[in-house]
Amino acid sequence: MTNPEDARRVEIKDGDQTVATAEVSQRAGGTTRASLHAASGHVAPGRRADLVDAVVDLPEVQASNRLEATIPLGDTETLDRLRERTDETTSRAAGSTALVDASLPGGQDRRDEDPAGQPGGPDAGAPPAEQETPPA
Repeated sequence: MTNPEDARRVEIKDGDQTVATAEVSQRAGGTTRASLHAASGHVAPGRRADLVDAVVDLPEVQASNRLEATIPLGDTETLDRLRERTDETTSRAAGSTALVDASLPGGQDRRDEDPAGQPGGPDAGAPPAEQETPPA
């Protein structure tokens, strides 16, 4: 279960008015959960996408392999931006909410780290093997 004290709140403002918010928390196993919402009424185009960018750019999200997000069903701007910023994105309806599961770019690189946190295996730091060039 996620501890609410560990959650981070992200806000997007137009002037002094908050127009979009997200609650972001880390889960075990390299997964981050986020709940994204826009204010009711008119929200300027691009502000929902700004919220997605702010969430995906958080250090804890960047350090994760997966993102599980909830967004309002029908919020195509948020869903489209999530698809642009993530890999292997799937979504499904759950009542008035869309559940989004996605791999984060660079997540495969983190899965390929050795236990000490270094990319690749024992030959990762070795220079590439030289290739012989055929005579012209």
